[in-house]
Amino acid sequence: MQEFMLFIKTTGDHLAHLSPQEQQAHVQKIGNYIGGLMNDGKLVGAQPLEMGGAVVQGNKGSFKDGPFTESKEVIVGYFHIKAASLEEAVAIAKANPIFEDTEATMEIRPIKKMDGIN
Repeated sequence: MQEFMLFIKTTGDHLAHLSPQEQQAHVQKIGNYIGGLMNDGKLVGAQPLEMGGAVVQGNKGSFKDGPFTESKEVIVGYFHIKAASLEEAVAIAKANPIFEDTEATMEIRPIKKMDGIN
């Protein structure tokens, strides 16, 4: 099994446009999705991310702290999964119910394993 990071990107708070009842239904669907991944042994970890944060940009020992880069999309969460191939990771991503309730993008990246790094 190979490991992948699935980065969820939306334009701001993707649940803000949903009513409280719709938000609860969305959370339930995501919980079922996560439960299925856990039962299949595919989930390593998953969490939503806070909207605040910082960007640190460096260039040869010189650093600049600042707000997020100029982009409409922000990373709002991630899934760390195990899959047999990139194709399977894409299928797992496409099954995420976030696409039923909001516009989102999911970036799927294989994790590169390097000797000496956990």
